[in-house]
Amino acid sequence: MGTPDFAVTILDRLVEEGCNVVAVITAPDKPAGRGMQLTPSAVKKYAVEKGLHILQPEKLKDTEFLKTLKDLAADLQVVVAFRMLPEAVWNMPLMGTINLHGSLLPKYRGAAPINWAIINGESQTGITTFKLQHVIDTGDILMQEPIEIRPDETAGELHDEMKVLGAGLVYKTLDAYCAGKLKPFPQPDAADQKSLPVAPKIHTETCKINWSASVKSIYDLIRGLSPYPGAFTTLAGKMLKIYAASYVTELHQEQPGIWRTDGKTFLKFAAADGWIVVESMQLEGKKRMPIADFLRGHRFNP
Repeated sequence: MGTPDFAVTILDRLVEEGCNVVAVITAPDKPAGRGMQLTPSAVKKYAVEKGLHILQPEKLKDTEFLKTLKDLAADLQVVVAFRMLPEAVWNMPLMGTINLHGSLLPKYRGAAPINWAIINGESQTGITTFKLQHVIDTGDILMQEPIEIRPDETAGELHDEMKVLGAGLVYKTLDAYCAGKLKPFPQPDAADQKSLPVAPKIHTETCKINWSASVKSIYDLIRGLSPYPGAFTTLAGKMLKIYAASYVTELHQEQPGIWRTDGKTFLKFAAADGWIVVESMQLEGKKRMPIADFLRGHRFNP
């Protein structure tokens, strides 16, 4: 069960290893592009190519879907980047349902663990396979694997690294679990659950740069939201998304958020304790481009 490209990598590994995939469950086709043509998910495209049986339920509690699912008689379900499942679905197979999550649970439970680990300046994260249960991301753990986060790594780069490692971990989990060599264990309890970092859905307000913050925290926000959805500010009254930047720690008297440029080689914004130097950006109504290309074609008002 999955929808985006991230899930395709895991599904492909299972197919290549010879797992008996009795069905692939993915989101219904959705309108996309200029012509709003119905477009299949990345998982469906792959499943069609491989000749796999495909189900695309609108509602997961639909009686007909549940009957079809039961008739498949799957021993186990694997969920990667899909929607929340009702108990009637995740509790159906004899061996339950396994999920892959992009963090070392119980840290970063939620929808955006890759983004938040980088936004929070973490130097390490990981991947976890676990059994689904009632409360999201709280099920018993099967396997975990740590992943180092480079100081300059973006969410997009970590995503691509994680999907490859995740494919390996899911297969290792299935291989050991189905052979009876792996026993799920409860997630460790923190003395104070509120002290654990979480990973809620990214909202527009999350992406807005607060120039009164430290340059390091702003830099982490930019790379944690790159390439999507992108951290943003305003430039001459237009939205400016910043996808790549560097930072300089420096005491100054400038007002946070004010920008400086030579009109040729650099554009930088003042933060509380230094400068964010823009490297790749997109001004509202324009394409994404390196800063030098933008400055060559843009004229600033005095």
